[in-house]
Amino acid sequence: MFENASRYIVYDILRFPPGLWISSAVDFFLYDTVKIFILLAVIIFAISFIRSFFPPERTRAILSHKHEFIGNILAALLGVVTPFCSCSAVPLFIGFVEGGVPLGVTFSFLISSPMVNEVAIVLLWGLFGWKITAIYIGTGLFVAIVGGTVIGKLKMERWVEEYVYNMHMGDAQPIPTQTFEDRIDYAKFNTGDILRKIWFFVIIAIAIGGFIHGYVPEDFLVKYAGKGSWYAVPLAVLLGVPLYSNAAGVIPIVYALMSKGLTLGTTLAFMMAVTALSLPEMIILRKVLKVRLLVVFVGIMTVTIMGVGFLFNAIM
Repeated sequence: MFENASRYIVYDILRFPPGLWISSAVDFFLYDTVKIFILLAVIIFAISFIRSFFPPERTRAILSHKHEFIGNILAALLGVVTPFCSCSAVPLFIGFVEGGVPLGVTFSFLISSPMVNEVAIVLLWGLFGWKITAIYIGTGLFVAIVGGTVIGKLKMERWVEEYVYNMHMGDAQPIPTQTFEDRIDYAKFNTGDILRKIWFFVIIAIAIGGFIHGYVPEDFLVKYAGKGSWYAVPLAVLLGVPLYSNAAGVIPIVYALMSKGLTLGTTLAFMMAVTALSLPEMIILRKVLKVRLLVVFVGIMTVTIMGVGFLFNAIM
């Protein structure tokens, strides 16, 4: 329905000539804008309702008293349904460490939450289908669990800034009880709040994706970043680091890139680098991490993400 409507607007109302790259780009932009925002509104509401069962106090309580490796798995899973963005990295980190959550478990949560979230899931499902969505969720959780586990094994607590351990977040607060109506209200508020924060980035990303979809030659990416290009995955990670975007901002772009021939492994590496290794987020984390720990974190993430990219390029 949306596809037919977008074509009617582009070719019948606006009268763009068929076959031109600009016509294809505008058609892509209109169709994906409507589809993506409808998907976002519906799924963010549903996931926000689930999130209402996991306030920060409950999340911290769940992670504080478990075996460390089990804690890594739980932290990665909870990161999917727990709100997190770069601006909340520092208070979340301090709250978890002060609350007794092991450092490696904390990192599993901090990796998973921006990488595998409801926005990524809904956009991937809507644009690529459930198989690629499942692959991304699985690899994202794998990276979060492995990254957190390795950092935990290295025992790098001494490379956290001293003031983090000296801060007192206050006594444990009772977990508030919410009614069904409270959870619905929270879901409505959170849906509107997220859409207000990301709509501009989504529009820009879809516009970029439309340009790529309409203008980039069919064989360009296959030639320079296809399966046989050994440097495609490292280049994708390198290009993703300086970008500041969330999943909502990057997925429409990679959708267009994949339609032009970008391989799945390279796509996964690029998405993970943007969402979990962005330079602005590293600057924020520097407030609570000493340089050595930050470098180790970036190194582990880079190696793990590239490994995922190479693996999927080899098997698919």
